[in-house]
Amino acid sequence: MAKDLVIRIGGEGGEGVISTGDMLAQASARAGLEVLTFRTFPAEIKGGYAMYQLRVSPEKVLSQGDTFHVFVAFNGEAYEMNRGLLIPGTVLVYDGPGGDFEPEPMEGVIQYPIPMTKISKIELVNPISKNMVALGAVMQLFSFPIDSLKELIGAKFKKKGENVVEMNIKALEAGAAYVRSNIKKTDRFYVQTAQPREDVIMVSGNEAVGLGALVAGCRFFSCYPITPATDIANWLSRHLPKANGVVVQAEDEIASLGQVIGASFAGAKAMTGTSGPGLDLMLELLGFASMAEIPIVIADVQRGGPSTGLPTKSEQSDLFLAARGGHGDFPRIVLAAATIEDCFYLTVEAFNLAERYQIPVILLSDGALAFRTEKIKRPDLSKIRIINRELYSGNGEFQRYAVTETGISPMSIPGQAGGRYIASGLEHSETAAPKYSPDYHTLMTEKRFKKLANIEEEFPEPECEGGREGDIGIISWGLTQCAVREAIRNCADDGLSVKALYPKLLFPVPVKAIRRFASTVKKVIIPELNYQGQFAELVAAHAGIDSIRFNLYGGLPFTPDQIRKKIKEVL
Repeated sequence: MAKDLVIRIGGEGGEGVISTGDMLAQASARAGLEVLTFRTFPAEIKGGYAMYQLRVSPEKVLSQGDTFHVFVAFNGEAYEMNRGLLIPGTVLVYDGPGGDFEPEPMEGVIQYPIPMTKISKIELVNPISKNMVALGAVMQLFSFPIDSLKELIGAKFKKKGENVVEMNIKALEAGAAYVRSNIKKTDRFYVQTAQPREDVIMVSGNEAVGLGALVAGCRFFSCYPITPATDIANWLSRHLPKANGVVVQAEDEIASLGQVIGASFAGAKAMTGTSGPGLDLMLELLGFASMAEIPIVIADVQRGGPSTGLPTKSEQSDLFLAARGGHGDFPRIVLAAATIEDCFYLTVEAFNLAERYQIPVILLSDGALAFRTEKIKRPDLSKIRIINRELYSGNGEFQRYAVTETGISPMSIPGQAGGRYIASGLEHSETAAPKYSPDYHTLMTEKRFKKLANIEEEFPEPECEGGREGDIGIISWGLTQCAVREAIRNCADDGLSVKALYPKLLFPVPVKAIRRFASTVKKVIIPELNYQGQFAELVAAHAGIDSIRFNLYGGLPFTPDQIRKKIKEVL
């Protein structure tokens, strides 16, 4: 019996594929299981193929896995999309008889026909309950905790009335009853039980970013809706007003960042969320925030590009844009989240850095991480450090842009006695008066960049996994770190000597840590979800380290097996 179980559900957008997966994941989490999800869905309003993958285990899991053990096909398109992955030992649960397809026999593949459409349409006279029938069948087949799901259904549909709750439970029980009466289980897959824990919460990546912003003290959030970042705004719109905060939907991305800059100038911690196309539009104002030394945070949830690209898929292809985008020379900090916990804690850290250095901070996530849901340990708010900007004391002449040893000069809040100044995008003197001379531009440029002279020493050192030395060293950022971690553990079982470095600070590039790491291995691999090897380019340019580049750019995240195979190929 496998320790973990990976179930993939596929069907037409609108058939309830995503909601089915969500309920299965939440019920599993309530029952104490470790849960990690991955989903893709169509960008078109008219629908298309949608997929939800769930990995459950009594032990912590790191990635979505290499493939699935069980595939639940709601329709023929979903079956055709995944038929090539059905290998001996896997299970196919499909809508039949009575569905829109009948699969051919496949050697070693166990097939369970469940008449989802027939039961929902004819027996229940409720066609929209097809997904609940499928869910009941899956729960029965693989011993998921059905009582947890019934509790979840009661809580989820309570506001819609008892009739809706009863309808869904009836469909759930109909699917389970069909399996008990008509299906002889011949596979080896069961969900192992686990002890429920009270010190965990289950959130998505986007929700964790919103939660981190709330905890950090964000009180103003403005954005223009864009997939896959919009859920940050959706979450904050429900919860930020409870903390006397404000969420605004601007007319476009330019306006949203302008509002964020204005709110921060007025003294509020402020943030926006966007994706690559939106960050493109924000670049001029990004430079303005850096020139005017106004702290702001931008969460960039990367999608496949360029242009409109792949709105609902993932890439790590905004790094050049985040690190180097914009005209002229101006500093910024770029962080990258790899896990749900990172989404929370790095959002807090992004605000701390923005406030401390009075600088724009960009937090990179991606579509897969944004929609992933996972159980994480409940944050202990008493142990979280919160940094606020240095404010003018009110004594002496106020020089907003005073040249200091650190490059950081106190800010004032509008209306503060003696603290009046004009924050414009023009080059300026210490008092904020416009100055265009070569001497002043040189002085102020150096002041702005001086803030980050020691950022690598002040930011936590990147985690290093492995022994003192290794044949292969992997430098990985973002969500790809999760696949690398699992691959390295598998390589250790094979006796392979592999190390990894997991930077969270991407720009300025942590040169010293990367050079130290590279000196302990024979070869360096940098896997990235982009064509150009964007971080590998920055590492080569700043640290002088040449690496073996491993690039995927199909819109899907790495699997551990892809990393493992690359390691063996290089060795």
